[in-house]
Parts: sequence; C-alpha cells; structure tokens
Amino acid sequence: MNITNNVTRYLDSRKVKYIAHELPAEKLGALEAALYMDVPPGQVFKTIVITREKKKLILAVIPGPRIVDLKLLASFLAEKKVHLPTEREAEELTGLQAGGISPLALIHKGFQVVLDSAAQSFEQIYISGGQRGMDIQLRVDDLVKLTNARVGSVSREDGAST
Repeated sequence: MNITNNVTRYLDSRKVKYIAHELPAEKLGALEAALYMDVPPGQVFKTIVITREKKKLILAVIPGPRIVDLKLLASFLAEKKVHLPTEREAEELTGLQAGGISPLALIHKGFQVVLDSAAQSFEQIYISGGQRGMDIQLRVDDLVKLTNARVGSVSREDGAST
C-alpha cells in the first residue's frame, strides 16, 4: 500500500515496523474493518475520545467488539467521572473524522492514551491510521512506547452491565 500520511511518516521517522492496510474510504467500524482484512475482530482496536473535568482528553483504545466502560476507566485513572462525547464533539475535539481517529495521529496534541489490557493478548494489533480508509498493523509494545499509553482493563462486552 502506498498511502502516505502524517502517521506513516511519523512511524517511518521512528523506524517502527508497521503494515498499512487500505480499507474502503467510507466510515467502517472496527468489526467491519476486521472482516475486510480477514483478521480476528478482537485484534482490531478502535479509539474512543473521552472527556473529563479540567484535564487533558483521553483516547481509550479498545477492542472492536467491546465498549469503553466509563466506570472502569474513571477508576483506572483515579477520576470521579469521565464522559463520552458525541461523535461530532469527538471530531471537533480531535480535528479528525470518526473512523479515522488514531492515537498515532494525535501523539503531540496533549491526549492521554489508555490501551485496553486485551491488547496484551496479541503481539500486534490494528488501529486507525489517522484517516478513513487506512488501518495500521503494529506491535503492541511499539504503540505503548510511541503514545506513552497506560495499559489497563477499561472495556467490557457490549450489553454487559457494570
């Protein structure tokens, strides 16, 4: 794939090994992306923007089939409460389109990255490449180092109560 953007240039400059996967340009969820790439759905991670009181924004990177658990995330970060903005608000906060929000595209923008501990089940995961139509496959360790991510259990199965 020959798509080049700020994310691929950043990874190249850091000499990080990755594979860029081209996807259809329309907004795909993580599950649709997994089907398209023929990889396990739990290995494709989505980035969820989370707000909190008077502190920097959070990017929760969680497995595609799961949802962010706001109570777990708040507890993990020692916050009283965190909030899930609307998709439109998330786009305004990040400057990226939903479906293209990536912790790699927002590295120097002041976001705190929290990677769900489910990522530790894999050597490599797939995340958005910073634009619709591209996912990046990279080592979990590289993602954690590049984004200074904290790793913790911050998601749950969709439909499960807390």
